[in-house]
Amino acid sequence: MDNGDAPATPAPPKIDTGKAHSARVYNYILGGKDHYPVDVEAAHALLEAWPKLATSMRINRATMRRIAGWLAAEAGVRQFLDIGTGLPAAPNLHEVVQEIAPESRVVYVDNDPIVLAHARALLTSSPEGRTAYIDADMGVPEKVLGAPELRETFDLSQPIGVTVIAMLQFVEDARSLVRELTAVLPSGSYLALTTATADLTPDEVTTMAEEYTRRGVPMYLRTRAEVEELFTGLEMVDPGVVPMNRWRPEPDDTTSDDDVNMYAGVGRVP
Repeated sequence: MDNGDAPATPAPPKIDTGKAHSARVYNYILGGKDHYPVDVEAAHALLEAWPKLATSMRINRATMRRIAGWLAAEAGVRQFLDIGTGLPAAPNLHEVVQEIAPESRVVYVDNDPIVLAHARALLTSSPEGRTAYIDADMGVPEKVLGAPELRETFDLSQPIGVTVIAMLQFVEDARSLVRELTAVLPSGSYLALTTATADLTPDEVTTMAEEYTRRGVPMYLRTRAEVEELFTGLEMVDPGVVPMNRWRPEPDDTTSDDDVNMYAGVGRVP
């Protein structure tokens, strides 16, 4: 090719429409439009196993908003790394934190082609702040932490709030992943997560997890003690690891523990 030729256009990312994807199932259950028949089929099977799944998903979104708001307003965090972002659903994390602190910077991470296609919806930053998107597998932390988008957006000497919302239940060795992610964070950074458990509604949630796994999306349920182990070496923020509806709920919150299938927790890097 001579110097006058235009570079080849990269091939569009391939989307596997024959296999359910957790982000698209989530999208369908919450009323979105970015899914395929295989995701709809999986969603109905999961809802049959545990009819409260949609309720728990909505509570998870509300928990993300509370955690992100606390990190921005109370902990003073101004840099956020959101791993396993999923399909955009307003308010997105940057909208939550930039409403509190417009100068906040947010880097989103996901490797689903549909999420990538919608990434522009995640890049509508306030004028004072900034957002970026990394197309990377969260299971390979070095690719996330070494991405130029991260280094161009963050001051890596300053605290970072890492949020991993409703993702670790799809990771077998979550402890190693969390350890790698937090090992390089500066003092004063935070790890915030929600992840699935069968502690609260054992029979139904276990059946639902088996259905996920049967459809090619292995789901790993963890006990409260196992979730607490993910925060080894970090300083737990009150109220510790709790059913996510109990993580600093709004005063008028009426949800109960059997409405959810996830624990939530936040830890500070000493």
